[in-house]
Amino acid sequence: MNRPVRRSRERAATDRDIRQTARALLVEHGPEAVTLRAIARELGITAPALYRYYGSRDDLIEHLRLDVISDLGEALTAEITGQENAGAPRLFAICKGFRRWALTHTKEFTLVFASPGGSTGNSVAKLKQLTEPFGRLFLLAAGEVLLSDEVALPSDDVVPPELRDDLADYRDALLAVLAEAGTAVPAERLTIGTTYLMMQFWARLYGHVTLEVFGNYPIPVSKPDALFDALLADLAREIGLVLG
Repeated sequence: MNRPVRRSRERAATDRDIRQTARALLVEHGPEAVTLRAIARELGITAPALYRYYGSRDDLIEHLRLDVISDLGEALTAEITGQENAGAPRLFAICKGFRRWALTHTKEFTLVFASPGGSTGNSVAKLKQLTEPFGRLFLLAAGEVLLSDEVALPSDDVVPPELRDDLADYRDALLAVLAEAGTAVPAERLTIGTTYLMMQFWARLYGHVTLEVFGNYPIPVSKPDALFDALLADLAREIGLVLG
């Protein structure tokens, strides 16, 4: 390729082109394949041209991660839009939708939920990103459940003393995010014990889905849907609910 043509293509390469190419590499080959050099090769430009948009690979990966999280949030929102029953039915519908998405978007799941934090340190698996689409959707549904008198709230006594300060800080952040979204959960309902329960709920859901996505069940499972439904039923019972 001669220099004038290359320069023309570099000018024509847009942020949208870069992200679409990065997403295609992710879906086809996995997170490790998403490099500035590979993207430049696919677009027919030089790698330095990409630095007009992204300062590093980590910068690009973080934007790609946010794109994936946004898509997941939109997909799950579409699933529950128009659903008559809020509260627990909506929360568990989100759980089922998350599993379906993970099983059909394994490379995206790997990038967002199963990759080391690295320099970005923004794994949604930790539920740190409370204001991102997926985290917000999950937590708002959980907030609706907490407002239900049917839920059995645990005592703070169940929380190991070593975890209470961390959980208290996280509880305060949760209350602020829920209130900003229009779900005012009384502080007496979102106790440290309840926050601990929410953390355990997420850990079990995330752990189960991760085992299934990567085929790491300890035994062969011929009916994984039944196993996941049993997990949700167990989680429901632990908070005093019965799934219909």
